[in-house]
Amino acid sequence: MYTFREAASQSAEEVGQEGLRLAKHHLKMARGFILSPRYEETFYASNNLPEQLRKLFSGINPKRVDEDALEVACEKAQKLMVESYLLDDPIQRIYLALKNSELTGRPVHVRRPDDLHIEATETTYPGREVLLALKKLWARDWDFEQVLDRLDSKGHIGIDARPAFILEGLKPELDTALSAEWGGKVYTAFGEVVGFLPS
Repeated sequence: MYTFREAASQSAEEVGQEGLRLAKHHLKMARGFILSPRYEETFYASNNLPEQLRKLFSGINPKRVDEDALEVACEKAQKLMVESYLLDDPIQRIYLALKNSELTGRPVHVRRPDDLHIEATETTYPGREVLLALKKLWARDWDFEQVLDRLDSKGHIGIDARPAFILEGLKPELDTALSAEWGGKVYTAFGEVVGFLPS
């Protein structure tokens, strides 16, 4: 887990390319932090999700996809993700990071680097709502269109764990002035930066 200032010394695998871009402007950042891919890896491993997902998709032939069967498998996979549990240690670390970032009781959104799909929520102490938003974000990897795209492009359903951003605000808005100044698409919430994507 990293602040956006700490992200400057990390790799793109740990914080995302966008995390590295935002690190250069950390003084203008809204409240928030970055979860390393290890949180997602731990979630998958502790719930035996790779094996359970393998069984769900065992009847899918990548070379001849039955889209009806794939849609059913995806729905079950997303339900499985949302209903699975995070371990207590990652939960407590996230709660502490929310507290240290002064996000407890604030509106927040969760998203992947360089991806504007967000899971937004109002929060109450200690921040359980953020855990559900995070699981919904991870579950989106098992959306029908995303799985079908992986089958078409890679020939399999597998994915790699990736970082996630937890940031203040429910609905980031494009800031045209900062976008022109920084040379990309800059998004803000409550007047502070929450995103910096390429043009």
